[in-house]
Amino acid sequence: MSGPGASPPTIAACFRAAREQLVGAGIAEPDTDLRLLMAQVLNTAPGQIILHLRDPIGAENIAAFEALVARRAAREPLSHILGKREFFGRMFEISPAVLDSRPETETLIALALQEPFERLLDLGTGSGCIALTLLAERPRAKACAVDLSEQALDVARRNAAPLGVADRVDFARSDWWQAVDGRFDLIVSNPPYISAEDYEGLAPELAFEPKIALTPGGDGLDAYRQIAAGLSAHLTVGGRVLVEFGAGQGDAVAGIFRAKGLTQITLHKDLDARDRVLSARAPAA
Repeated sequence: MSGPGASPPTIAACFRAAREQLVGAGIAEPDTDLRLLMAQVLNTAPGQIILHLRDPIGAENIAAFEALVARRAAREPLSHILGKREFFGRMFEISPAVLDSRPETETLIALALQEPFERLLDLGTGSGCIALTLLAERPRAKACAVDLSEQALDVARRNAAPLGVADRVDFARSDWWQAVDGRFDLIVSNPPYISAEDYEGLAPELAFEPKIALTPGGDGLDAYRQIAAGLSAHLTVGGRVLVEFGAGQGDAVAGIFRAKGLTQITLHKDLDARDRVLSARAPAA
């Protein structure tokens, strides 16, 4: 704190102390995080912060900023602190009730948009980022989005309204196929896929996310077995299914879907050149 007659602290001075704190906590990109946290405190665009580094900052805003930095230093995900995350160019509400939407999932979106679809099913919708993004990109499509967590569905419902797609999506609480009715020409899912063994070694941030959205336990493949088992009853003839999977799981997931009669099974890489999404098609009649 500054003494009597001293110049008030600047944003830059706050950043210097906070950066040391985040670096010490192992945060990989502290400068980006600090800009976003300060923008939240000052209610301004993150890009504007760098233009005002020499501006003074009041004690109340310093306290608010330091509180947010402390949460980030404890490895709470930035999206939880901010309450939002950008995904495929749109902003989504994020809370501890849902999985934080990640850039690699945009690979699934891009693949889905390569072909037309009219009826979409999102299994394990979470924040709704996949289903709602696809509806926003395809104004004539309709969707059913299901999740086992009612809290997650509440978040997804709140995300639908600002995107203008609430009238084209039905949300339902469902244990995978339990409450699903009808057939769909596109079925998508980013299911829990982390094995019980790998879950123990995850980054500290993931401790703040719902375990049910991260791991099914065991070998991490149970969700794919359940998804594949219901496709014949809910995928239209020639319809597509797209699922995200984890590192090293591609061949195993492909085998599960192949055993259920799916065709044109293909593994697709994300922007980091890692196998990330499986696409498959229901066999022709």
